[in-house]
Amino acid sequence: MSVNTLTDLIMLSESEKNIEKSTNGGFHKPQIEHNEGNYEEKKKSACPLVETSPNGNGTEAAIAEVEYIESENLEDVEDLNTNIEARILKGELESKDWVVVCGALNNVRRLSLFHKELLCDMLENVVSLVVKSLKNPRSAVCKTAVMTSADIFKAYNDRIIDSLDPLLVQLLLKSSQDKRFVCEAAEKSLIAMTTWVSPVLLLPKLQIYLKHKNPRIRAKASMCFCRSSLRLGFDGMEKYGIDKLIHTAASQLSDQLPESREAARTLLLELQSAYEKSQISLAATVSENQEKNSWEQFCQSNLSILSAQSVLRATNVAREGLATGT
Repeated sequence: MSVNTLTDLIMLSESEKNIEKSTNGGFHKPQIEHNEGNYEEKKKSACPLVETSPNGNGTEAAIAEVEYIESENLEDVEDLNTNIEARILKGELESKDWVVVCGALNNVRRLSLFHKELLCDMLENVVSLVVKSLKNPRSAVCKTAVMTSADIFKAYNDRIIDSLDPLLVQLLLKSSQDKRFVCEAAEKSLIAMTTWVSPVLLLPKLQIYLKHKNPRIRAKASMCFCRSSLRLGFDGMEKYGIDKLIHTAASQLSDQLPESREAARTLLLELQSAYEKSQISLAATVSENQEKNSWEQFCQSNLSILSAQSVLRATNVAREGLATGT
């Protein structure tokens, strides 16, 4: 082989290497990441939700972010002339597009806070669709639905009671789960429920879940039952029935989780105060010869021996702790 031929072969080989480098190594293929599944996992107060908008060629592109908005930061609905309350029920809350559902839920919140009369006639249907969103596996939808529940409680108070059962069980479940940012929102919603719904109507609903097989749900229900009972006040407790309330609180003293037991002790102390106050009032109206029962006698006459002992032990220890400041 001649020198020229060998030189040509070497040059040809180098040329092929350069071409291969320019096509394979010189340019990096862009990597496309699909992050849709990560939006709901961001545990922030402002978790981004992708909002879609037409991009001019008939498709839609993700261009904006929508935040979780606290109730006090919600703004009024801009245009009520679009019959927005009907639109919500005709498809937006049942949309397969989770972004549309979150937007509809926020519109329910706005209507509840600024124009609650518009949803009164369809409240039951709205609540059922909110419950459906609470069951949604996408955390962003679930949390927005939880926040919607809190605003509904604040706006509609006792009018929610006929639709409460499915909503209550979902909130108890969500407040008992492991996803912290959903759990915290659910707890706030339960606090709103015990704040805005009448104890007389709410307590029978909560009592069912005090015997739930899941101890975490029992604990959340116990805390709600305690908060709602305290809203009765001394006079309200006497009217509702201190004997009924003491049976419920006594049953929670031996519960598995400390939250249940602590809620029971808190309620029992208030019941003791309410009972002793009622006896003071009674003393002013009965004859001096009529015997008035002590708290110990009241417990023993209304509870089993073991339950009475547990209640008296709990209230005595709590009273001693308050007296000593521990």
